[in-house]
Amino acid sequence: MPEVNKIHFNSAEFLISANKLNQCPEDSGAEVAFAGRSNAGKSSAINALTNNSKLARTSKTPGRTQLINFFQLNQPDLRLVDLPGYGYAKVPVSMKEHWQKHLDQYLQERMSLRGVVLVMDIRHPMKDFDEMMVRWCQSTQIPLHVLLTKSDKLKRGPAQAAMLSLRKGLKERLGDKVTVQTFSSLKRDGVETLSQQLSEWLSSETDEEFSTQNGADE
Repeated sequence: MPEVNKIHFNSAEFLISANKLNQCPEDSGAEVAFAGRSNAGKSSAINALTNNSKLARTSKTPGRTQLINFFQLNQPDLRLVDLPGYGYAKVPVSMKEHWQKHLDQYLQERMSLRGVVLVMDIRHPMKDFDEMMVRWCQSTQIPLHVLLTKSDKLKRGPAQAAMLSLRKGLKERLGDKVTVQTFSSLKRDGVETLSQQLSEWLSSETDEEFSTQNGADE
């Protein structure tokens, strides 16, 4: 990818929060969505990627995390998306059902979505929410990149073993549509790997391929 078109993730700026699909930015260009349980380190991963500790809120208390948050990158029509976290916040069932409904609607209908980054705590992978997201990607063929966070909590051997085991299981289900890596926001391990994956998804070449695959037959 030419330097002039290089995506600078540290350029990310908050764009808008949406409570429903019709409040999201115009469905054009390309975006990558981050999903994960509220205590999996999703916000910390976004902040590490963008080198901005204040971009995504890391509080365990529900706030903007109830909403779909969009961040604009340095190129027009390229965005990062922070999806609501689940399974940790102490909120009414009715609110969780609202989140679930609109998350599903976003994932099913958002045409500019190029891939999903699923954030899991490496010590506690594949919880119910994670399985739901994997099944969704399996059914829609949307590319999935699994980020095994907090890898600094394990020694290198066990961390690699956990990653390889999960990668093997997911590739049996998703084939070449899934990639898996270890990640530590604290030590910034894995930031470059994540950046490269997202750049590949958001590149113009990917956009052209996506349009060709989803356009009308000529």
